[in-house]
Amino acid sequence: MQSRFLSPGLPANSGFVPQGGSVKTGKMPEGEKTRQCKQEEEHRQKEEEREGLIEFYGSYQELFQFFCSNTTIHGAIRLVCSKKNKMKTAFWSVLFFLTFGLMYWQFGILYREYFSYPVNLNLNLNSDRLTFPAVTLCTLNPYRYSAIRKKLDELDQITHQTLLDLYDYNMSLARSDWATLSTRKRSSRSLLHHVQRHPLRRQKRDNLVNLPENSPSVDKNDWKIGFVLCSENNKDCFHQAYSSGVDAVREWYSFHYINILAQMPDAKALDESDFENFIYACRFNEATCDKANYTHFHHPLYGNCYTFNDNSSSLWTSSLPGINNGLSLVVRTEQNDFIPLLSTVTGARVMVHDQNEPAFMDDGGFNVRPGIETSISMRKEMTVRLGGSYSDCTEDGSDVPVQNLYSSRYTEQVCIRSCFQLNMVERCGCAYYFYPLPAGAEYCDYTKHVAWGYCYYKLLAEFKADVLGCFHKCRKPCKMTEYQLSAGYSRWPSAVSEVTPSFIYRNGVAKVNIFFEEWNYKTNGESPAFTVVTLLSQLGNQWSLWFGSSVLSVMELAELILDFIAITFILALRWFRSRQQLSPPQPPPNSHDNTAFPDEAPGLSAPHRFTVEAVVTMLPSYNSLELRGPSRDGEMGHE
Repeated sequence: MQSRFLSPGLPANSGFVPQGGSVKTGKMPEGEKTRQCKQEEEHRQKEEEREGLIEFYGSYQELFQFFCSNTTIHGAIRLVCSKKNKMKTAFWSVLFFLTFGLMYWQFGILYREYFSYPVNLNLNLNSDRLTFPAVTLCTLNPYRYSAIRKKLDELDQITHQTLLDLYDYNMSLARSDWATLSTRKRSSRSLLHHVQRHPLRRQKRDNLVNLPENSPSVDKNDWKIGFVLCSENNKDCFHQAYSSGVDAVREWYSFHYINILAQMPDAKALDESDFENFIYACRFNEATCDKANYTHFHHPLYGNCYTFNDNSSSLWTSSLPGINNGLSLVVRTEQNDFIPLLSTVTGARVMVHDQNEPAFMDDGGFNVRPGIETSISMRKEMTVRLGGSYSDCTEDGSDVPVQNLYSSRYTEQVCIRSCFQLNMVERCGCAYYFYPLPAGAEYCDYTKHVAWGYCYYKLLAEFKADVLGCFHKCRKPCKMTEYQLSAGYSRWPSAVSEVTPSFIYRNGVAKVNIFFEEWNYKTNGESPAFTVVTLLSQLGNQWSLWFGSSVLSVMELAELILDFIAITFILALRWFRSRQQLSPPQPPPNSHDNTAFPDEAPGLSAPHRFTVEAVVTMLPSYNSLELRGPSRDGEMGHE
């Protein structure tokens, strides 16, 4: 049942009285009285019809009673039907609100799952002609380039003498030759001066305090081998120590070798390709390879490297899988004119990678042994990730705060190495020789940067501990291509091939076969696991489970909340206006007390609302009025 909202100035049961009017206390016929009541009733009905668009419930009880009696939400009618049974009313109230709370608890779980942005992994198998990947093959050992041959010979002599002093290991270098070299080089600030600044030393294992080597209480097993790196002012030094003497010699030799390479003003002087002496035969898809099918570059530790199928204008395509439809190489693995102190293995190093990606041989490559035929089967695999809110992958690296120093597309390794190189230039004032050179920088060389080794090893420790933040800044690409490799080995050439006249057997020869195992390639994709449609469906399922209602029921509940707010506002407004009307008027500040008394006379100050009460109550008889007020009868007769 609804009741209209009236003005706070009039009570709900008041009759209609004109402003300033009065009730006649004289004789009034019954027909006139009935007519006046009908007029008042008609006026009240017209007023109610005029205010029908803004009707509200008269109380909270009416609101909830109407809602529970007419809503389509299951169980709400029980709150009204059982109002005479307090136990049932309490039971259904607790059950209703408990169900309501459980439903919204489930809603919270659904919302949390939606905003966690889960994904589904989609696996697709595609069958098509495959573009053959790029293949990089390195000699595995650095070459003695003619441009640095003299300095390398000098470094070898110093290294041989150092091994002789530390381990009594003679590499066929006489002490007279070392003395002659030492006397000749002390006057000039050449390689010997810098080697003496960073010499190999033996130090105590438990502490790094230098002790006399001829001390009788010292056991050689208690020493570590390494070299000391100091800052430019020699105020801070640390010992780069190794438990293995072989590792210490190789690291120490590599450190000086990098300085020799960095002194070359033009890196092209090291590009001495020896393709014919390294690769005897090259065939792809039963066709012979030529120089147009490969590019050459120099690696500081792996020597001459050759990348096949790196030309984007004419890429190889495999029409069929199998060993006869791939790349076949016969390579020489002899170590003539190489640097044995940098690498102690024999063979070649091969890596399979995508086009427009640099070949990081120390990350993804593996070695090929001489006298062995290595057959490498490939399976292509593509990964496509969802970006945005679903993952922190990047499309092309443009949103990564690291400059790409490589002339290739973005990869995670490219970003990490670029990040280290940029920090190296910023902190040490020069660039590390293994990575590309930033604009305006130069490679580190202890003839120009005396303490760069100290700065590099300190920075490398921070890089590995992720203090530089490179692993956090460099994100995975949203699209990437990988090749899953599996290798098989067999002795090559066979004993029969060695004795045939058509084949010249060589001890340091290896054969490599690289091919696709099958046509199919796998694509790993991601799709949103929880969309807006899924969320609405799950919310509807939960609502139907707990209340058995529909979307219109949700709108009914929203209407209940709006009506509750509106009634609260109206009741607060009525209370505020009633407080204002009940408060007595304040006299003007300049008025006197004696002027206020006449206004307070009962006959003159009676408000008009008292006339409403005269209409509702029973009037006295006319005879009594004549007896008590003869003077007023004269007035009525005069009227």
